[in-house]
Amino acid sequence: MTPTQPASKRAFVIAAVMASMAMVAIEATIVSTAMPQIVSQIGDIHLYSWVFSSFLLAQTAMTVIFGKLADLYGRKPIILCGIAIFLVGSVLAGFAWSMPAMIAFRLIQGIGAGAIQPVTLTIVADLYPARERGKVQGYLASVWAISAVLGPMVGGMIIHQWSWAWIFWLNVPIGLASAAGFIVYLREAPRSARPSIDALGAILFTVAIGAFMTSLTYWGTSNGEEAALSGIACVVFAVLFVLQERRAREPMISFGLWSRRPIAAANAATVASGMVLMGATTFLPMYVQGVLGRSPVIAGLALTMMMVGWPTGATIAARSFHRFGLRSILVAGSVFVPLGVLFFALLTPHSSPVLAGLGSLVAGFGMGLSSVSSLVLIQEIVDTDQRGSATASNLFSRNLGSTLGATAFGAALNYGLSHSTLSKAITSEQLRQLLDARRLAEVSEPVVRLVLHESLHLTFWAMLAIAVLIVLFSTFVPHVALGRGPAPALKPVKE
Repeated sequence: MTPTQPASKRAFVIAAVMASMAMVAIEATIVSTAMPQIVSQIGDIHLYSWVFSSFLLAQTAMTVIFGKLADLYGRKPIILCGIAIFLVGSVLAGFAWSMPAMIAFRLIQGIGAGAIQPVTLTIVADLYPARERGKVQGYLASVWAISAVLGPMVGGMIIHQWSWAWIFWLNVPIGLASAAGFIVYLREAPRSARPSIDALGAILFTVAIGAFMTSLTYWGTSNGEEAALSGIACVVFAVLFVLQERRAREPMISFGLWSRRPIAAANAATVASGMVLMGATTFLPMYVQGVLGRSPVIAGLALTMMMVGWPTGATIAARSFHRFGLRSILVAGSVFVPLGVLFFALLTPHSSPVLAGLGSLVAGFGMGLSSVSSLVLIQEIVDTDQRGSATASNLFSRNLGSTLGATAFGAALNYGLSHSTLSKAITSEQLRQLLDARRLAEVSEPVVRLVLHESLHLTFWAMLAIAVLIVLFSTFVPHVALGRGPAPALKPVKE
């Protein structure tokens, strides 16, 4: 059990939570801005995608492990450990001398992020009863929205004024301030029990998930042999992991927890939501820029509307839990997601980018409603000593969905490009020219835009099918009554 004592001051703890989450949230967009300059200096462009994949791989694999460790050892030591690991990776990344070194240091960052995300959300669940927690979740959602907007601007400013290394070193003062907040203001009751660590289970799980995500990454780049070998390794280590968990006294993953109907259904919907989010993030700007012929700024604005809808939906959900119930908000939010994706599927080469932005707004609004309600629902139905694991399961599902989405929708796009019904398919060089704002004038053949439209149209319809699954899975979530106050293990906290 990990109750917080009266000495915890919620306002300061939440400030530390928001600072640590902002550090992780802004990392994705700010690094994307800096990568072209980084590659130009340290080379190995063929490893470009692994700078992002290594971070996501480590984050996804470690989320569940750190969630369990937070249940065993308490939130405070695990969040401080996660911040420390993330800062070490950040400092080293600023000194990266080659692309393999950068990939290794980004992997260290991902391990730290795998601790920060689930443990911060678990701390919020410990400090606030469900009726107040939704409002705080809305604040946290706004952190991700603001980071998505500020990331490219801050990244561009840093690159223009200083070295790209400061993209990573910027995390150091933020991380230290966040850690200080947790050290000074977060208090937990002393723990008398000696936990049992399932170290072998943690290793087997990490290797299995790493092999699975590596396999998906290779499938996305048409490396069939590597994908097959990684897939075989995933199956082998997954079987060993299951055998280990069945014999472990304190298993790293409780199959009983994951198989509970509310958790299983909510996490299944979260996987599908993560797929749609990744699909929109990847392919909507490509359509606006490549097919509609708009600038990268307009394409970015169309996608940014999703980051406007998300915190709006989260805030409304927070204020509606007590009136309509968690399940009702979850199902209602799930309906908005396919409605928004439908706008993408109806885009034509003559459409206005406003239509794309409207679809982003609606889909983001639905994701804000459903993501917050599913997280609060999962946290409400478990005991305090399982809350870290339950929270981590939801975040793991979203990260897994993002990886599946990148692979599945990428495959749909490639299929469309190679099976065009028009006179000829476009080459990769023509596609690069079409997406290069500086070379738009060179792409004069309308057929190039039409082939891209046809391929992305197929991709958007695939996204719509996945979005419909979100609604289906959400309807399987049973009604869960909100608690009347903090969990029994929690004590009153000071503001």
